[in-house]
Amino acid sequence: MEPSDRIALTDLAARYAQAVDRRNPTALAALFTEKAAFVLPPALNGTDAPTEIAGNATLSTSIVDAVAHLHSTRHIVQQQVLDLDTPTTAHGEAYCSAHHIYPRGEGFRDNLIELRYQDSFEKVDGTWLFSRRELIVDFAEDAPVILLGR
Repeated sequence: MEPSDRIALTDLAARYAQAVDRRNPTALAALFTEKAAFVLPPALNGTDAPTEIAGNATLSTSIVDAVAHLHSTRHIVQQQVLDLDTPTTAHGEAYCSAHHIYPRGEGFRDNLIELRYQDSFEKVDGTWLFSRRELIVDFAEDAPVILLGR
C-alpha cells in the first residue's frame, strides 16, 4: 500500500469520528459509497442479530439519529490495520473508544464503548470511501463524569 493511500484511509476514519461527534449527516454521507453498508451488532441494536443499514444517505441519517439524544459524543480512533486488495479496494480494522455523554439525575455519565470497525474501502474517482463498515463491541463501562467548559 502506498503511503498516500494509508494516509487517506487513516484520515477517512478520523473524518468519520468527527462527523458523528458533530452530528453532521451530510459530511458523514460523503465518506461512504452510494451503496455502502453499515452493520450494527446485537449489543447496540436491541435484537438478537446484526442489523445492516444500506445506502450512504440512509446510514448517515441513522447514525446521527442514534446519537442525537446524547449530550455529546467523543470517538477516538486508535490503531488501524490496513491492507490493499486491488488498486481501488482495501480492507482493514480500526480500534475506537466511543464516549457517549448523557444526563442522569443532577449530573452526567459516560457510557464508554470500546469497539472495532471491520472496514471495506473503495477508491472512487481518486478518493477513498467506506463501502462497508461493521461495528463490533468489545466491552463497555459506564461512569459519572464532570463536564468542564463548553
